[in-house]
Amino acid sequence: MGRTINLVVTACAVTITLLAAPLSLRADAVSDFYAGKQVRLLIGYSAGGGYDTYARLLARHLGKHIPGNPTVVPQNMPGAGSLRLANFLYNVAPKDGTVIGTFGRGIAMEPLLSGEGTQFDAREFSWLGSLNNEVSICVAWHDSSVKSMADLATQELIVGGTGSGSDTVVFPVVLKNLLGVNIRLISGYPGGNDILLAMERGEVDGRCGWSFSSLSSTRGDWLETEQVTILAQLALAKHPELPDVPLITEFADNDNELSAMEIIFARQVMGRPYLAPPGIPADRLGALRRALDAVARDPEFLRDAEQLQVEINPVSGENVDALLERVYGASAAAIELAASAISESGGASGAR
Repeated sequence: MGRTINLVVTACAVTITLLAAPLSLRADAVSDFYAGKQVRLLIGYSAGGGYDTYARLLARHLGKHIPGNPTVVPQNMPGAGSLRLANFLYNVAPKDGTVIGTFGRGIAMEPLLSGEGTQFDAREFSWLGSLNNEVSICVAWHDSSVKSMADLATQELIVGGTGSGSDTVVFPVVLKNLLGVNIRLISGYPGGNDILLAMERGEVDGRCGWSFSSLSSTRGDWLETEQVTILAQLALAKHPELPDVPLITEFADNDNELSAMEIIFARQVMGRPYLAPPGIPADRLGALRRALDAVARDPEFLRDAEQLQVEINPVSGENVDALLERVYGASAAAIELAASAISESGGASGAR
């Protein structure tokens, strides 16, 4: 009996060892691959903007969470509202896990909404995740008679916008086209801060397409003194600090409008996206995903993020995959409605 028990115990131990071995081998293989290497983190915009700030912050911390601890080197690759980088990652970049990137949050939906210049299938990218689930807002200056979305049925709100394809242009055009609200856009401001100055000077009444985290960090006093009224949240889920401000999807009149809004505002869920080319080895993709998740919980990283006043609200790569499958699975009627609503804005990629 004793010998039988020993044989059973030995067999179980061997089985456990055999089951564990592949996991250990895979971990060692990833560590061996990355040890002593550089990982290029390509940024689809020029230096100094929001995407650049997030990416350079990430680059300082990501390597220590990747097995083998490679050096992560940020590099700017601007062009066509970051579409250039999307096409490069899909068609040219090495598919071995040594190149990752970040581009405009709306780029993944471009093949659905316009298709112009796109040379990729967004669902085939190796999505690592996003550092933020972005909530943008539409605000009216305190002098404006518009105090709610309902007021826009009878009163006009003049909003400022930057360049073609930016959120400050896309979002007000979408609201006007889909909901029929009285919004008039004056575009061409050099940047978001110029719109805010225009609001203070009385040139425009508000801004639609402004990150709530940016408002909180740069104009928190405007909230405290009620200098602005937040009319709606432009996202798929409410910001926890704005439980009483309506979500834009609440104003959809039918299923097609709701689906069209989901297609357009899905970009918000992947507010600061990170990805690798299609087809990288599964073990390296898993390691990169786990590394991004670990960075978002890293106390040192979070302290640096707080100093830079950037919001961290991570979304996993698996959730980005699921989101894109849902968006690309929308009905032809909803996709056509979304494309029509956004067409007058000059694009969908965003740039801030």
